[in-house]
Amino acid sequence: MVEPRMGTVHLVDDDPGVRDALAFLLRSRGLDVRAFASGQALLDLLDVEGPRGGPPRGVFLLDVRMEPMSGPRLHDELLARRLRNPVLFLTGHGDIPMVVEALKKGAFDFLEKPYSDNALADRIAQALAVDAAMQAEGAQSAERSARLASLTERECDVMTRVAAGKLNKIIADELNVSIRTVEVHRARVFAKLGVRSAAEVATLLAGR
Repeated sequence: MVEPRMGTVHLVDDDPGVRDALAFLLRSRGLDVRAFASGQALLDLLDVEGPRGGPPRGVFLLDVRMEPMSGPRLHDELLARRLRNPVLFLTGHGDIPMVVEALKKGAFDFLEKPYSDNALADRIAQALAVDAAMQAEGAQSAERSARLASLTERECDVMTRVAAGKLNKIIADELNVSIRTVEVHRARVFAKLGVRSAAEVATLLAGR
C-alpha cells in the first residue's frame, strides 16, 4: 500500500473502459488517482489550480495514442508549463519510437501493453517516491533562498569572504572596518543561515 500523501497519479486516457479499470486498480493499491478523459481536461484543471495551489504533487500517467492530443504532445505541454513531475507512458509496441523521443525529453518511463498490474503499480510507486524527493529538494532550495535574501549587503560581503576561508583580520582590512564589526556580521550571517562554520557557509552557497 502506498500512502496517498506521497502525491497523486494524474491519469489521462481517452478510453473510458481502460481509464476506469486503471483508476480502480491504482486506488486498490492505496494510490490517490485523478482521472481525465483528455489531455486538455488535465491542462485546464492545472491552469485553474496552479495560481492558488502551486505546482501539482505526484506523477502523470499518460496513454500514448489519444485524440485530439496525444500523450507525447501532452508531455510537451506539461514541459512548457515548467512541470517536472515524473511522466510515465502506457504504450503499444508500435509506439516505441515515439516514447523513446519522450524519454529524451525527460519522461520517467514507459510500460508496454499488455503490462503487469503489479509492475505498473510498483513503477508508479517508484515515480511517486522520486517526486517526493524532488518536492523536498525544492522546499529546501526555497528555504535556502529565503535565508540568503534576509542578509544585508554588508552581511553578504562578509559571507562571501568567510566562505572563501578568509580570516576576520583580512576581511576587516578588505572592507575597511574593525575586526569587532566583522565578528558581529559573521555571527549574524551564521545565525540567519542556520550554520555553525565557514565550511557550512561554503556548502550552502555551492548549493544555490
